[in-house]
Amino acid sequence: MAIIITDECINCGACEPECPNTAIYEGADDWRYKDGTKLKGKVILPDGTEIDSDEAQTPISDEVYYIVPGKCTECKGFHDEPQCAAVCPVDCCIPDDNHVESEETLLNRQAFLHNE
Repeated sequence: MAIIITDECINCGACEPECPNTAIYEGADDWRYKDGTKLKGKVILPDGTEIDSDEAQTPISDEVYYIVPGKCTECKGFHDEPQCAAVCPVDCCIPDDNHVESEETLLNRQAFLHNE
């Protein structure tokens, strides 16, 4: 499953540089699929949706840092545990029950994002 940042977030930003997929953004910041990945131009996501990886996407939160579920791999393929949760001083990076995914799905996403 993906990780979510709860509204207990104190906006310290400790999590953002730890994400190997650049899936974490500051509240109100636009995000892009290409950020921190090898995706370029028009791509077809694993769910079959065609997107422009360079196109700005609407922020998921306007108030606190947020994690883009479609870019989160729980650090699978990079680390033994989610790095955002490991460094969060208030433990607000938790599993997202709305995005439950298998380890295989997360590893496939990691390979897709980084063209491996």
